[in-house]
Amino acid sequence: MPSVLVTGANRGLGLEFVRQYCVDGWNVIATCRDPAGASDLNALDAKYPSLNVHALDVADFTAIDRLAAELKGRPIDVLLNNAGAFGPKPAGDNDPRQTFGHMDYDVWAEILRINTMAPMKMAEAFIDNIVTSTQKKIAAISSIEGSISRAKGSIYAYKTSKAALNMVMRNLGMDLAKRGVMTATFCPGWIKTRMGGPSAPLEAEPSIAGIRRIIADLTPQTSGQFWLWNGELNPY
Repeated sequence: MPSVLVTGANRGLGLEFVRQYCVDGWNVIATCRDPAGASDLNALDAKYPSLNVHALDVADFTAIDRLAAELKGRPIDVLLNNAGAFGPKPAGDNDPRQTFGHMDYDVWAEILRINTMAPMKMAEAFIDNIVTSTQKKIAAISSIEGSISRAKGSIYAYKTSKAALNMVMRNLGMDLAKRGVMTATFCPGWIKTRMGGPSAPLEAEPSIAGIRRIIADLTPQTSGQFWLWNGELNPY
């Protein structure tokens, strides 16, 4: 069976990715910062023998290297960079530290490290696992907020981190094409998660199902695109 590695798998979108891939019989490597406290993920782990849970803080690049060494020689068909951060507070809290005149540059650096640098580091660390697999795919969860052509101002740290992530994934699609690797970046929509809040109109299940369909149908010709969960292309 194919294999997928999912970061940020303890809740929200990551947990739903894990659940759906397990249901479909995939070998799933699920990572999160604190597996001991991830009760929902542990419940899936107890149910599906094909699921393996590992501790990983994607902001810790040494930890990424350690996990890559542990998984050396194991093919990974899909590397799914799901882990991300909006900031110290949820999106609805109107944190001034991401607004002009009040920027917290330490916060900005941390968000860039998690949302932009970590997916690049994951790609570098696990490239041998990816190229030895059958599918050879790298995916990342971005946001419509990272679309430069749809910019609306404010929330500088989060928006720039996602815009930069889009460029990382676009470039990876070009640079790794000669090795057979395909990439895709996704806006999952406004979803009822801790980040999205209770007012969001979309549940995680249909969004993740849609993203998985796009990943499954990726070809060299469609690699490197920025997708909405429903199959529409997003403008960069």
